[in-house]
Amino acid sequence: MEIASFDDLLHAARMQPEPQRLLFVFAAAELPDDATPAQRTRFEAGQGGALVPLMCVDKTPQELASFSALVEEAQQFTAPGHDWAMVFAAALPGTLNQAPTSADAEAPLQRMVDAIKGGAHGAYIPFNRQGQPVRLG
Repeated sequence: MEIASFDDLLHAARMQPEPQRLLFVFAAAELPDDATPAQRTRFEAGQGGALVPLMCVDKTPQELASFSALVEEAQQFTAPGHDWAMVFAAALPGTLNQAPTSADAEAPLQRMVDAIKGGAHGAYIPFNRQGQPVRLG
């Protein structure tokens, strides 16, 4: 199944044979202090920069009604001046008809954060603030 929207992700997670736990890392794009003038120009035009994880959360697909519900919850925890630009998503499958717990999700979430910090985000689906997948170059 192609994931063309956040709703597709929720639908796919709910349809899996084993219960899932969805993992989310909210990230901002920032410009490093040592950026060149050309990098600064690109960044001001909405391109480039470095992804900086801001916060993470895990939810079962049943706990999450929609993308707007996720955004609303994230707003409660967003520090002033640290607004997120995209959210990366992944799924953690359960076993024997048991969904993973939040405790089970801690290590995978930390691996996601570390991967995003290192620029290795290819295993995750990034969504923009409107819930549409983003293609990262």
